[in-house]
Amino acid sequence: MITRPAASTPYYAYFGTPVGPVLLTSDGVGLTGLYMVEHKHGEAVRDDWIADDKARPFEEAKQQLAAYFAGTLTEFDLPLAMRGSDFQKSVWEELRTIPFGSTISYGELARRLGNPNASRAVGLANGRNPVSIIVPCHRVIGANGNLVGYGGGLPRKARLLAFELAVLVNGPRPFPSPVEEDISAIEDVQAVLDFV
Repeated sequence: MITRPAASTPYYAYFGTPVGPVLLTSDGVGLTGLYMVEHKHGEAVRDDWIADDKARPFEEAKQQLAAYFAGTLTEFDLPLAMRGSDFQKSVWEELRTIPFGSTISYGELARRLGNPNASRAVGLANGRNPVSIIVPCHRVIGANGNLVGYGGGLPRKARLLAFELAVLVNGPRPFPSPVEEDISAIEDVQAVLDFV
């Protein structure tokens, strides 16, 4: 559940993943952010932030991310304290209902929120999701089935979707390194979606 964060000095930590290092942020109770180092709407560490690998819920987040990238975790269960408008929070909460390995369109997401004409607003809120991967904004695609928009970049989005599909089809398996995976599958992201 997405809760309203308490006012406090933000904590941060970095964590290495197969899609590159991520910045984790927290209010000391809930996770406030998970950003790729190169993230379109990501946060930048500020001088008043506290570096603390032990701040809650970083250890639990790292364990769950490691299990996700090992192919053994398909649903995250972490305390979240995401900052945004009520509409953005409703979009982010709905993102959490998209099953592992599945995709939906922005239009479908808008329909699920009760406003089928709001796909553009839903897309903007999706793009501002502060907790990538855990709140799976990578599972939302264009109406025509193409990969569009991802703060961490379309190649990462394609890799995450291909990984989740491979886990569904083949069972638990670790996220492949770029050397291990078929690079042509990443370059042809449409092939991934056609297969899904």
